Amino acid sequence: MIAMLYTKKSPDEFYTYGYKRMEILAALTNALFLLFLSFSLAVEALHAFVQDESEHKHYLIVSAVTNLLVNLLGVWFFRSYARIRITYRKAEDMNYHSIFLHVLADSIRSAGLILASWLLTLGVKNAETLCLGLVAIAVFLVVMPLFKATAGILLQMTPGTMSSSILNKCLRQIKSLEGVLEPRSRFWEMVPGFVVGSITVQVKAGTNEQKLLKHIHSVYNDIGIKDLTVQIDPQP
Repeated sequence: MIAMLYTKKSPDEFYTYGYKRMEILAALTNALFLLFLSFSLAVEALHAFVQDESEHKHYLIVSAVTNLLVNLLGVWFFRSYARIRITYRKAEDMNYHSIFLHVLADSIRSAGLILASWLLTLGVKNAETLCLGLVAIAVFLVVMPLFKATAGILLQMTPGTMSSSILNKCLRQIKSLEGVLEPRSRFWEMVPGFVVGSITVQVKAGTNEQKLLKHIHSVYNDIGIKDLTVQIDPQP
């Protein structure tokens, strides 16, 4: 909720791109929490395996069922994000999806506890270990796509929505221009759907820089990159 409030703030002299990445940071934090939950469940499953499981046959079924029903209501509320992999079009998509996954993971955990309790009443050996292990794996699998997506943006990786072949083609077009010696570029997503980039171009002395700038912006505008910083370094 705090991240959502921050994103409403306008860009200022310190954060010239605004605060949209707060929602991505919130989503990453949620993903890290769920990965930690997965790890702790795996440790709990191992602990149940190495000790006498008979001490763990009594579950708070009423609490688990109530928790599951409440979480299923939350899953329904965020049903528009009820997919493991979705295409993020804006920062808030990541935040809402992380909330959905958080509720889903809690639902899976409650369902695992209920299943383990039922299997134990049937006399199934190592039921707790089995169910906790399956829940740990399930939580890990559902949260990893979100973790990779949020971490990729915050680490400023090349956008997955933009193939390297397209970027290389643009770079070759610039390199083929008269007077261009060596172009170097990097591109990343500020938030989902908003790609920014910078390009440094070494040129021969006497090259028409204004004409070159116009051509470079035109090349990258054609593939949807509107925010581009171009630095031209004339060689003596």
